Amino acid sequence: MQALHQKVNMNRIIEHIEQLALCSRTTRGVTRFSFTKEMEAAYDLIYKWMLDAGMTVRRDEINNIIGRYEGTQSDAPVLLIGSHLDSVLEGGKYDGALGVLAGIEVVQTLFENNIRPKHPIEVIGFCDEEGARFHTTFLGSKALAGTLQEQDLQAKDEAGITIAEAMTEIGLNPAHYTLTARDPNTVYGYIELHIEQGPVLEQQDQACGVVLGIVGTARYEFRIEGLTNHAGTVPMNIRKDALTGAAEMIQAIETIVLQYESVVATVGKLSIFPGVSNVIPGIVEGTLDIRSINDEKKVAALHQIIQTCHSICHRRGLRCEFTTIMESGATVCSKRFIPMIESALMSHGMKPIHMISGAGHDAMTIADLTKMGMIFVRCKEGLSHHPDEYVAPEDIKAGVFVLLDVTLQLAL
Repeated sequence: MQALHQKVNMNRIIEHIEQLALCSRTTRGVTRFSFTKEMEAAYDLIYKWMLDAGMTVRRDEINNIIGRYEGTQSDAPVLLIGSHLDSVLEGGKYDGALGVLAGIEVVQTLFENNIRPKHPIEVIGFCDEEGARFHTTFLGSKALAGTLQEQDLQAKDEAGITIAEAMTEIGLNPAHYTLTARDPNTVYGYIELHIEQGPVLEQQDQACGVVLGIVGTARYEFRIEGLTNHAGTVPMNIRKDALTGAAEMIQAIETIVLQYESVVATVGKLSIFPGVSNVIPGIVEGTLDIRSINDEKKVAALHQIIQTCHSICHRRGLRCEFTTIMESGATVCSKRFIPMIESALMSHGMKPIHMISGAGHDAMTIADLTKMGMIFVRCKEGLSHHPDEYVAPEDIKAGVFVLLDVTLQLAL
């Protein structure tokens, strides 16, 4: 094993990271949305690198890119290694991409050393995890798991283009999306390496950790309706100011969530209408994101939030409406995979640090298809979804070593 670790080519991984980062709509950070020319450029690179690693390569009906490294028993269930290739607006170069490139490097290390596992290995670059373009999430992994619905393809981007239309533009047939779904009997398991996107590993001074579970998430849009009026002529005590109502609601959300251990909530977006300095805001639209590893606490907090927000609006003479955008339960990693990752960490001189992911990942969707495990890699200052996102080469190496060890435990 130690000799095999020395065959991992770190210069190649770093070069691939830098090349892939150039497939971006912006020069600040990485902006790579699904079904765009930037994603097509990224796929051209990934296609070549997968071929170089001894894999056959294809794109499926939803536009995931898949490289397959055949096993000695081609009919054995396949081990999946993957992450996503899309980004947020002006995001970082490691988020998602590192997991795909680490999977390719693991397979290339096996290929260059004539190691052929029993189980086939497939490395997957999922087409749309972030949902930055269409305001949806996990498009590619949902299709693979068989949980994507036809109506999901009607989500629109800012230009009014639906997912189905974007698929058609690059030569895909949206009606064929169901062909992406895998038979659970043909899949052995799924492993995802991902940057932590948080500060725990840096605080623990360790390169990698093992994920125990991923929080459940509820995402809502809300709309507050008051009365638009002149800012100078309406007394404060009779105004129906939608923005001051929103401000009180946001403060109440924070107060409520602090009562629930392991629950976090964020109002991440507000739109104010008419948005003029001398006009009382008549409408405020916003988003609420609430997460927890404990679904019961999440539901209880959410119920209290919505009830309190309606009370605030009623008292102020406002109308308030919440609309569900997405809902996912907490996901637990496989009890079989966790000890394997722990063992790999310890074999490389690291502690088996247990972690909960506060961010969503394709792994939580793939859990509907097969058992899954996750490896976290330290990122500087826990910073992610930002141009300054950074993972040190020595931490990348540690992550690839752990992924290689787990892959060999599972696939040989």
